[in-house]
Amino acid sequence: MSDMTGPDFSRNGGLLPAVAQDASTREVLMLAYMNEEAYAETVRTGRAVYYSRSRQRLWRKGEESGHQQQVQAIFVDCDADTILLLVEQVGAACHEGYKSCFFRQVVDGALVVTATQLKDPREIYNQESSS
Repeated sequence: MSDMTGPDFSRNGGLLPAVAQDASTREVLMLAYMNEEAYAETVRTGRAVYYSRSRQRLWRKGEESGHQQQVQAIFVDCDADTILLLVEQVGAACHEGYKSCFFRQVVDGALVVTATQLKDPREIYNQESSS
């Protein structure tokens, strides 16, 4: 098996899932997508950059909120089609103001909020903003 140079962006329309995980606690913070340009900028700067499918452009995590992700390590899965970032999260990872985007849990078949909201998103983002 040959060594890969990085993720295989020739698949999946050039967008690969990228999981952000807290480097200290290993809590999964969010799932986003990266294209080759976002990945390259993340590697170069050490700050998480994603591709926003809704805005159709690069999304530099924290560009509006200030809630940046400082990348501590990058892993690529065995198929080279998923990226894992170990990050130091500054502020909330979720655009709804929670530490993690996974703040809802299925309990008895219903979604229940199981985390504390750190910040009201109306205090962070303008009306057009989304994740």
